[in-house]
Amino acid sequence: MTTVVVTGAQGAVGRRVVERLAQQKTTMSVVAVDKAVAIESSAFMSHPSVTIKQADLADADLAALFSGADSVVHFASTVTAGTLSPAEVELEAALLQRVLDALTLAGVGHLVMMSSAMVYGAWKGNPVPLTEDSPVRPNPDFDWGLQRWRLELLARQWGQAPGRSVAILRPCAVVAEDWLGHLAVTLRAARYGVAADGDPPMQYLHADDLAAAVITAVSTRYDGILNAAPDGWIPPSTLAQLEGPRPRLRAPSYLVRILSALRWRSRLAPTPPGVVPYTAHSWVVANDRLRALGWAPTHSNEEAWVVAHQPNPLETLPARRRQELLLALALSLTVGTVVAVVAVALILRRYRRASV
Repeated sequence: MTTVVVTGAQGAVGRRVVERLAQQKTTMSVVAVDKAVAIESSAFMSHPSVTIKQADLADADLAALFSGADSVVHFASTVTAGTLSPAEVELEAALLQRVLDALTLAGVGHLVMMSSAMVYGAWKGNPVPLTEDSPVRPNPDFDWGLQRWRLELLARQWGQAPGRSVAILRPCAVVAEDWLGHLAVTLRAARYGVAADGDPPMQYLHADDLAAAVITAVSTRYDGILNAAPDGWIPPSTLAQLEGPRPRLRAPSYLVRILSALRWRSRLAPTPPGVVPYTAHSWVVANDRLRALGWAPTHSNEEAWVVAHQPNPLETLPARRRQELLLALALSLTVGTVVAVVAVALILRRYRRASV
């Protein structure tokens, strides 16, 4: 019997992975681990092959939890793309290290973990699409992307020992029915209001397809990097049509970063300034390697975007009224931008005087 442990089993993707593993025709035993009490009422409780364990990975006996497992799928996380502090960076790394140490003690030889396509970085001149052989260059001021890369390095170092293998998935923005993942929410917020110049292509992966990619990595005991994205990408013109009328004032990237930093520090928007390049330069990825293993997406980029999209009140208004509101909002944004630029200039001027 093959035994697979899934941490973070109550999450949107973890829940789907557990259900798919439980439905495998081969003999399969699944241990679903999550610290949430709600896991006790999850849909997969009805599967006889699923054992539910409520545990906090920060203090649980992980070696005992992983004992007898053939593979561990590690989804449990303490941070999202929109929230990351130095303390959370240390906690996330410590959590993964606890998992790796427990894998060693329990004699588990295969790990599947989640990273992000953001580790490639969003840079002018990036190839379209990026492959797994592309250099890893996360943008230096986007802490979440940097953290994904640091966690990858920890896992890959563990996997260098004989008898061990690590499959690292790098998905694009993940969505599901009426649900935007944290990364998709952050990117969406960064594209509205005062937005950076540049319209890169975008990718959106349905959570069902990401779960299927995880199953592929588990069943093949894959060792290495796997990009996860639908075929192709959404061109800027198509994305604009999908999004509909949105208030957006184009500005140079450096100015948008300043404004994003002000809004971020004031907690007025879920948009860290480091995410701005990801809305101005391409970072779409190829899925050839994952497809070669037998995986195939069931949702296109456009379909994934549509099923996760909830029309906002502006889109329900008549076209004339929308135009009036958008013009008024654009004027407000322009005035706000000028005020912010003047404020930043005054602050810099005072700083220079004080330093003389």
